Amino acid sequence: MNRNVYQFGAALASGIVFGFGLSLSGMLNPARVQDFLDIFGAWDPTLAFVLGGAVVVAFIGVQVMKLMLHPAFDDSFHVPTNRRIDAPLVIGSALFGLGWGIGGFCPGPAFASLALGLPQSVLFVIAMLVGMTLHDRLWSRRT
Repeated sequence: MNRNVYQFGAALASGIVFGFGLSLSGMLNPARVQDFLDIFGAWDPTLAFVLGGAVVVAFIGVQVMKLMLHPAFDDSFHVPTNRRIDAPLVIGSALFGLGWGIGGFCPGPAFASLALGLPQSVLFVIAMLVGMTLHDRLWSRRT
């Protein structure tokens, strides 16, 4: 079979597992995320365990990647090489955090929650896509 079919299948399977995990952990509910961020109110530590589990899985994945010569369906690994902490990184992180705190979504759960048909997730995804498009068009002019 064509390598692109395998890549698509692997990406689809990964996305399904990720979406199922988000649903199972309750992270599709923006109120749960906002309760986690409300450390002086009715704090819900659930997200800390979800994030901790993600760190463990990512750590194992990186260790396995270091042992491999190349990925199963590609010629090389695509890992970031820039290690600088610069203004775009800090500004982007701040915008991500603001959006996460206000909306209760980050990109993965926002897309996964579209299946629930919640109006706030539709609005969030539209705003996110508009922001990403504006950033891409403005940033591509700078470079």
